[in-house]
Amino acid sequence: MSYDESRDEHDDAERPLPPSSDGGKGRKRAGSFFKELGILIGIALVLTVLIQTFLAKVYVIPSGSMEQTLHGCDGCTDDRVLVDKIIYRFRDPSPGDVVVFRGPEAWTHNDFTAREPGNPVVQGLQWLGSLIGLAQVDERDFVKRVIAVGGQTIQCCDAKNRVLVDGKPLDEPYIYFLPGRGDKMEPFAPVKVPAGRLFVMGDSRVNSEDSRYQGGGGVNGTIGVDDVIGKARVIVLPVGRWGFITDHDPQVAAGGLALLWWRRRNWADSLLPV
Repeated sequence: MSYDESRDEHDDAERPLPPSSDGGKGRKRAGSFFKELGILIGIALVLTVLIQTFLAKVYVIPSGSMEQTLHGCDGCTDDRVLVDKIIYRFRDPSPGDVVVFRGPEAWTHNDFTAREPGNPVVQGLQWLGSLIGLAQVDERDFVKRVIAVGGQTIQCCDAKNRVLVDGKPLDEPYIYFLPGRGDKMEPFAPVKVPAGRLFVMGDSRVNSEDSRYQGGGGVNGTIGVDDVIGKARVIVLPVGRWGFITDHDPQVAAGGLALLWWRRRNWADSLLPV
């Protein structure tokens, strides 16, 4: 081996490796990506909380008291509904509205029982799930339909098993009677709903702990307008159940339709030039 060759081999052994072609920019780009991803996830969570606090929120329907308008029963997938939190800032709930509300103190019989997990990790996951309607953490929330409002008198029933409001029978096509439970509603005495309160009932009429029974019934069974969280608008899950939730006004029956037509006709006539 010549002198020059041995020198070249020695130089190659001690010569440092050349730096990477991108000068470490690849690692910087990866770090920047994960940093930006974390920021985006944080912003998304904050927006989700704000939207569900002030605009709309997804709720789980855990009981069968609103069958078959809303599913929530053993052996079926509970419906998840989008609740509008804005509308009642501009008007009060109306007859026929399906509302989610906080159970007042008199409402001691819950539609379901939510067990609080002892594991803090599970509690955190449950809280995150509640943000998108995958979990329900507040067992004091209920969902029912508004049947009568403040100033109206409600009672049950006439000879055709219909609920009466101010002496007039209601039109309630959404009522569901569980097979084997009969199709007769239990009568109750007239209840005058106080101002600022609502008389609410479940669509599964013989399978609902509602204003007829909570707090012993009567005025104590009504709920405050201020207890209402929002109006149930849309079934968002499961996919096969997607659709809008009916808000059929039960007080607009045959006579009510004629009255409504008369009012609209007179209103239209008032717009005509004299």
